[in-house]
Amino acid sequence: MMAKVHLKNRFKGRPAVCLGLLIGVCSIALQAETLRWQGSLEQGALLMGEIPAGYTASYNQQPLQVTAEGQFLLGLGRQAPSSIELTVTSPQGFETKAQFPVRKRQYNIQRVEGVPQKTVNPRAEDLARIRNDSVLVKRARRDITESLDFLGGFQRPLEGPVTGVYGSQRFYNGVPKSPHYGVDYAAPTGALVMAPASGVVRLAHRDLFYSGGTLIVDHGHGLSSTFLHLSEILVEEGMRVERGKPIAKVGATGRATGPHLDWRMNWRQVRIDPVLVLQALPVR
Repeated sequence: MMAKVHLKNRFKGRPAVCLGLLIGVCSIALQAETLRWQGSLEQGALLMGEIPAGYTASYNQQPLQVTAEGQFLLGLGRQAPSSIELTVTSPQGFETKAQFPVRKRQYNIQRVEGVPQKTVNPRAEDLARIRNDSVLVKRARRDITESLDFLGGFQRPLEGPVTGVYGSQRFYNGVPKSPHYGVDYAAPTGALVMAPASGVVRLAHRDLFYSGGTLIVDHGHGLSSTFLHLSEILVEEGMRVERGKPIAKVGATGRATGPHLDWRMNWRQVRIDPVLVLQALPVR
């Protein structure tokens, strides 16, 4: 749902402030037209904004990619600040700044026992491999394409019980590690993983150190899906995939205690919550 709340027109000067907080909450009046949000203004969220055609937008002094119809994406990280500021500029150069509050989330602690100990405390000889894996993943997410596949919406990549959620602090074999940045679905080895949205495969690797069989799909404008711990990958790098079609099979490779799918999403280099993406960009 995309809702709107009008604020006063302004040019360069003091910012307008929006007091809405959750789903589809804010808009800025721009010569009788609006900035609208679709999504949830909270930590870990993906937002899709819409401004009049021909306008531009920036965030943190960085330009945002805007479609010909005025749509753009913005991802908020796990520890996003309590408010964000967006700058919208008209074709004539008039600039509007607006601040939006961001809801703080409470994250769980999850203790995972029985993972391979080498993935908890890597050996010295594993460190070079880990660094190389990181380079491969960053390279796969590096290019910000013009693709509009994200506009087609997202669906769950498989049906199964949720066993892990975004943002939770992880303890592996009793050792505190980085937070979990995906959603885990329990499923048997070999269960089919479907593309949650259309896109292009940017990485298809059968065995990364931590994530095992790993697949990254680009949905356009810096939005990508990553699938971890796969037993088999059914697509190749550079291949186009369509929403709802098989792309991989569930496994327990890498740092895992049993078969499941770990689905993660990024907007550029910002890790976002796939569950909130499903809410922000549903299949219509």
